[in-house]
Formats: sequence, C-alpha cells, structure tokens
Amino acid sequence: MDFLTILLIALALAMDVFAVSLSIGTTRQATLPRPIFRLAFHFGLFQFFMPILGYLAGSTFAQYIHQFDHWIALGLLGFVGIRMIRAGFDPEESAFQGDLSRGKNLVILSLATSLDALSIGLSLAMLGTNVLYPCVVIGIVSSVLSVVGLLAGHRLGIWFGKKMEILGGVILIGIGLRILVTHLAE
Repeated sequence: MDFLTILLIALALAMDVFAVSLSIGTTRQATLPRPIFRLAFHFGLFQFFMPILGYLAGSTFAQYIHQFDHWIALGLLGFVGIRMIRAGFDPEESAFQGDLSRGKNLVILSLATSLDALSIGLSLAMLGTNVLYPCVVIGIVSSVLSVVGLLAGHRLGIWFGKKMEILGGVILIGIGLRILVTHLAE
C-alpha cells in the first residue's frame, strides 16, 4: 500500500477526531499545553491501536463488533453531545466536570472516535498489508488533527462563547448519526 493511500485513510479516520477536538476546544476546558497533549496523544494512541486490534482479531471477532460498533459510537457521542448542548444553554453549567483530558471522558471520546479504525485493521489483514506502518501514520495524523481542532475550537469558543458549545454538541451528535447511517447503509 503506497503512502498516499495510507495518508488518505488516515485523514478519513482523523476527521472524527478533528470534529470532536473542535467541539472540545469550544468548551475552553483544554487550553493549556498539557491537556492538549494528553487529548491529542490519546486520540492518536487509540487510532493507532484500533486497526491493530482489528488486524489481530481477524474476521471472526471484527464481524461481531461490526454489527453494533456504530450503535456504541452513536451512544457515546450522543451522550457527550447532549451534555454539551445542555451546558451551552445554561450560562452557569459546564458540559464536563473536571479535566476532559483525564479519566472516563477521555476514554469515552477516544473510544468513540476510534471504533471505525477496527474495520480498517480488518481490511489491512485481508489485503495482507503490513499493519504497523499504516497504524503509525494513522496515529500521527489523528494526533496532529486533534491539536488543530482543539486550537481552532478554542478560538471559536472565545469569539462566540457558549453558543459554540451548542454547535459542538450538535456536531458530536451529527458524527454519531453519520456513523450509524453509514453502517446501516452498507
């Protein structure tokens, strides 16, 4: 598999990471270098490991996950999106308690954005492609786009305030619905 193909796959997978990072950035809760690094690192790490899991699991395990992974992604992204929308309408409320770059919120977001990468790993196994190099590219691209999304979202949050949290929540729910529709249309 050539580099351009791998890069296009990485960009496609990283679009969810970018959109989620943009949404997180609008909350202005991850503005310091350390939380930005943790979010970008974990998004990239999950995007790196999920294709490896898909590759190792082969058709048996991935087939069962593929039957409901879109519902899991919708549920996780919908849950976070609804919290952001509610917080956007209430000037006193925050969408997330505590640091988004730690704990269960970080795991939920990382998992929700990386479930599609399982099927990429399965595809790589079927093609007989070496999985490590594409996974490294996917992880790096996802981390970079996460940082870009966080910084852009932070700027938008400064300019437009709590309205951006509402938009960020709608975007997350939209991503979940797109994942669901894409899988149901297959």
